[in-house]
Amino acid sequence: MFKLSLTLGSLAICNAVLAILMPWYVVTRLGVGIESDSFFASGALPQLIFLVISFSLTQVLVPILSTEDESTFRRDAWGFFLGVTGFFTIIALILFVTAGYWVPLIVPGFSTEARQLAISLSRIQLLAMIGNASVVVLWSVFYARQRFLWTEISSVIANALSLGFLFWTLSRYGIVAAAWATVLNLGLKVVLLMPILGRWQRPQWNSYAMKEAWRRIKPFLLGQTYAKSDPLIDRFLTSLTTAGSLSLLYIGQQVYSAANLIVTKAISTPAVPHLAIAAKSGDWASFKRIYHQRLLWMLAITVAAGIGLFLIGEPLLRLMIGHGGITIQNVRMLWWIMLALVGVLIGGAAGQVISGAFYAIGDTRTPTMLFIGTYTVYIPLKILVFLRYGLIGLAVATSMHLTVNFVLQLLMLQRTTARLQKRGAQV
Repeated sequence: MFKLSLTLGSLAICNAVLAILMPWYVVTRLGVGIESDSFFASGALPQLIFLVISFSLTQVLVPILSTEDESTFRRDAWGFFLGVTGFFTIIALILFVTAGYWVPLIVPGFSTEARQLAISLSRIQLLAMIGNASVVVLWSVFYARQRFLWTEISSVIANALSLGFLFWTLSRYGIVAAAWATVLNLGLKVVLLMPILGRWQRPQWNSYAMKEAWRRIKPFLLGQTYAKSDPLIDRFLTSLTTAGSLSLLYIGQQVYSAANLIVTKAISTPAVPHLAIAAKSGDWASFKRIYHQRLLWMLAITVAAGIGLFLIGEPLLRLMIGHGGITIQNVRMLWWIMLALVGVLIGGAAGQVISGAFYAIGDTRTPTMLFIGTYTVYIPLKILVFLRYGLIGLAVATSMHLTVNFVLQLLMLQRTTARLQKRGAQV
């Protein structure tokens, strides 16, 4: 598992670098202003869908599919793929027609010009929303069969090709090219991952896997959507500030999102099938050993990354000065934002290990309810801190929320596993 984690981590780093280069290239060519703000705001809804799907559906599907035989596995894989893709296609059509109504609600502080641009870009990126949903299902199918390498290799290919497309088209077609590059990226990933589904099999919509997935998802689907709505709130608040603020916050968040994705795919995701198998067999000693080990790895890596950022982050950011009109003031603000967001890296990544352990035993309710509870307290505090301290205060509040939520989840998981182990011993 260590060798696999190391390989996945290396590939995930390549993907993270490529993913960060896309928004980085946009701001260094076009600067931070109306165009970049509109582009990053237009991705808010696809980002919300990705967060909800990737951190909930994956954790539900992987444990269910991991224990199926080949024929049942293939039938249910097709069912999940078609069902999720079809559902989000319908949602995308509705949102496309109504974009003129809901986009202004997300960015009320935008000028008329910026608002119209955000509406146009949002309609393009709704295609990326469909792609996000489809890709997450395909990732789940690969993970359930413990085939992790191709998911990362295919992402490297798709990210590299879409970045090349952006390099070639941004100067010719402007910010619209960036939106289409995002769509191309997700489309390529779907095409490269679809062979895992194998030959066509008619889905059985009332199969055990479908019913069990719905049972696990239903109690917390709305809750997860609510809990992952933070990007929408951030876009709303930062749209009320000066032009470029939204872009700076987005870039800082994107760096940590990419880092979280690296360590989650390298450390947390490969452990989920093993946790699910241990839980199903009642081997709670192995279950605890696996998640304890993965949690220690996660904390060690993210803390080291945070220290590394503190030591060399600002000199690297200064390389942006002079590109696309980026100023020393822009870089200094971005640096402080990233320092304030460091809790997102540590608390967020560690929390994924704990959430994955909960999902492996079929408990989707506990981590969701904990997050909803802390998030409900966090929202008004975040708004108050933002009004008093601006972007830096908003970033600090986000770090504190994810750190507190991780600690509470860890305490609850320890109680849960102790109770299940005691019950198993009595039987």
